[in-house]
Amino acid sequence: MPQRLAWLTYQSPFLVPLNWRKLTRLSLGLAGLVLCLTFLCPNGSEAQQAKPEAIRWLWTTAYAIPKHLTNQGSGYFSIVEGKNGCLYIGTAKYGENAYLVEFNTRTKEMKVVVDVMKTLGSSAKGFAAQSKIHTRNNVGESGKIYFGTKQGYPEKGEKRTDYPGGYPMVYDPQTGKVEVYPIPVPHHGIISITPDESRGLAYISTCSDDRPVESTHFLILDLKTGKYKHLMDCEHMYAFIVLDYLGRAYHPIRGGDIARYDPRTDKLERLKQTIDGQPPKDSLLAHPHSHPINWEVSPDRKTLYAVAMNENQLYAYDLTAEGEVLPGRRLGALINDPEARTDCRALCVGPDGTVWMGVAVHHPKREHLLHIVSYKPGEKGCRDHGPIAIRNPDYTRFTDEKGRPLPWHHGVRRRPDGILVPQYHIMGICAATNGKVYATTIIPLTLHEIEVK
Repeated sequence: MPQRLAWLTYQSPFLVPLNWRKLTRLSLGLAGLVLCLTFLCPNGSEAQQAKPEAIRWLWTTAYAIPKHLTNQGSGYFSIVEGKNGCLYIGTAKYGENAYLVEFNTRTKEMKVVVDVMKTLGSSAKGFAAQSKIHTRNNVGESGKIYFGTKQGYPEKGEKRTDYPGGYPMVYDPQTGKVEVYPIPVPHHGIISITPDESRGLAYISTCSDDRPVESTHFLILDLKTGKYKHLMDCEHMYAFIVLDYLGRAYHPIRGGDIARYDPRTDKLERLKQTIDGQPPKDSLLAHPHSHPINWEVSPDRKTLYAVAMNENQLYAYDLTAEGEVLPGRRLGALINDPEARTDCRALCVGPDGTVWMGVAVHHPKREHLLHIVSYKPGEKGCRDHGPIAIRNPDYTRFTDEKGRPLPWHHGVRRRPDGILVPQYHIMGICAATNGKVYATTIIPLTLHEIEVK
């Protein structure tokens, strides 16, 4: 969400694009006033304070992504743990640049490891700039970090063809070197890159950002030659590519089918899917215009977990099944409340096989809060660990030297009881080998470190 494509899906399953920046500019003065009042006068009088709710908070330690790396406090799905135990997080700086940031989970230090425009040797600005790292970052067997660049949003007078196209990139933490591959599809960004280093390949999904139907090309990148092989245009927005235990690559297709490529036979299949034995006709998994779906495989790569962004349900697919149908099943609601409306943009599978999700929960009778939810194989359903709240509210500055609210910092709010909570979405989530869960929120772009008991 401060990405210009905000989603109003609570009134309709269809995705409605909004000009987030213009809406935010109109509300920035009001938001600034509210921030000023809440941060300078967090306690207020007893008459003004609402009675504290009986909420079991999940406390986070917050770390601000350096402010000069974004200009709208924005970031996306891009968070992954490297084999060195550090996190690698992508940022967005619209019309200017994008950065890959390393967070050392032991020392809590952050540093830029890839300055995208500098690496490309480009000075392009506006829509021609590489404004985002939007990919779900992935790690190869070598420990290298795979990510890609994506377009921002055109301003008045800019054309979509001004954007040259996104670049697949590979960062090596051991050497500090960055390898840049050619643009696979002109004017398309990169939304997914998944390596198979054992075969010298990486799978790419591009994004045109067209609406209501997106163009998303499923390609194979030869990591040695830099050449591409085109498989198909899947027309599915925000596609994640995953590999199964046999090295087969999966990509969602608009309408609910699934593309599967087998590198052993060089064969591309178009699979149907079922949920509990039936076609998913009433599910956002099979939306006619497509819908954002989070995918991730289990550590043994035999189970694929999935969440449609605005569907309050976790699914699992059996990747060992034979035939032309991929069988899936419901695992349960993310939030066990039929009145709740959910927005899940963040899903990962931890080293122990536990599925972790960041869920924004809207309720007609209660305040909007961001929850951490998990599912452990063998359990009867999902477990809601509660809404997150920040234990160190002074983790970053929210006002300037004169006490005026800083722009693009209204993504957190202080409740009447003084508790500081992020208020938009959990954009990315990562369960690390140190046993902690890390999540990102926006405006300002913030990394949360969470110990889930």
